[in-house]
Amino acid sequence: MYLLLAILAAITYTVGGTFMKLSAGFSEFFPSLMVYVCFLIGATLQIFLLNQTHMGLSYILVLGLEALSALLLSLFFFKESYSPITLAGIFLVVMGTALLRSEAQ
Repeated sequence: MYLLLAILAAITYTVGGTFMKLSAGFSEFFPSLMVYVCFLIGATLQIFLLNQTHMGLSYILVLGLEALSALLLSLFFFKESYSPITLAGIFLVVMGTALLRSEAQ
């Protein structure tokens, strides 16, 4: 259940970030509204997650998963590209997150 909550929170935050981009600087009503809705849902999920572990580890896990999901979404939805150095950095963030989580078990 812990990992599922973390994944859902990360995906919800990532979708909120996508709506940020689509809001055109908060000039589009629906995407702007969805930014707040998604972040509120993500924060709610993370509140339940915090009941199950240390705050720092929870934040790091959600941020690592969010970085990965944001990367995938930007590649497939916005057709953005990344240099090998950037991809290596993202890989290190995700691996560091996994290592920190394994330490907490």
